[in-house]
Amino acid sequence: MIEPLLLSTLQISTYEHEHLLTKASGFFFERDEKLFLVTSRHVLVDEPSDHHPNRIELEIHNNPENLAESSVFSILLFNDGESVWRQGSDSAGDIDVAVIEIERDSLPDTATYFAFTPAHLHDSIERIEIGTEMLIIGFPLGFHDTLHHLPVARRAINASSFSMRFQGNGYFLTDARTHRGMSGAPVVTRDESKIEEENLNSELPSTLLGIHSARLDVGTRDLEVDEALGLNCAWFADILLTLTSD
Repeated sequence: MIEPLLLSTLQISTYEHEHLLTKASGFFFERDEKLFLVTSRHVLVDEPSDHHPNRIELEIHNNPENLAESSVFSILLFNDGESVWRQGSDSAGDIDVAVIEIERDSLPDTATYFAFTPAHLHDSIERIEIGTEMLIIGFPLGFHDTLHHLPVARRAINASSFSMRFQGNGYFLTDARTHRGMSGAPVVTRDESKIEEENLNSELPSTLLGIHSARLDVGTRDLEVDEALGLNCAWFADILLTLTSD
């Protein structure tokens, strides 16, 4: 049995026409019978690095009996000059999260995946304390199980107050070893109690806490003397309720 959490996350390859630019992570989110791909906004466009892909490719499992089989699903990022993704902002500025609605009919009939839902989002009643253990599921430096097309997990802990926006921004901090290619990865904690809830897919007993964005560094760090902080930004996952709203 393959853990469903590994089938919720997939690798994203960005292209400028046929030229491969970068690789990143993303995951599925389902709401009101609509399916969305979630990733970091900077995966789709990033002005500071002059990153402007015009399409992305996803690797989708297409045989539930054999995960070694997959197909490539291509998405154009612009339609009549308009971007197809949704992005958000708040009082602190742009939020580094983007979603793209996926037409289910365009996926293979045998497509095998799991999707988070609003029921998987953090309930304010749940207490996320400093040091709470988390997992970040993704493709660090593109590394993954290339035979079965599955991501890997990095262990993390909550490194800032989860009840507060760090420095007024819409993210919290995690302490984890991460690399390029993890942008857009889901940050989750396992919640066995959710298995019993009737309104939740019991095969995905995780709470979706955030979307991993990037490593956080200090501008005054002496590169020759000081080690990197090892801290990361994870945008609060409740932004998905706004981005997937009609």
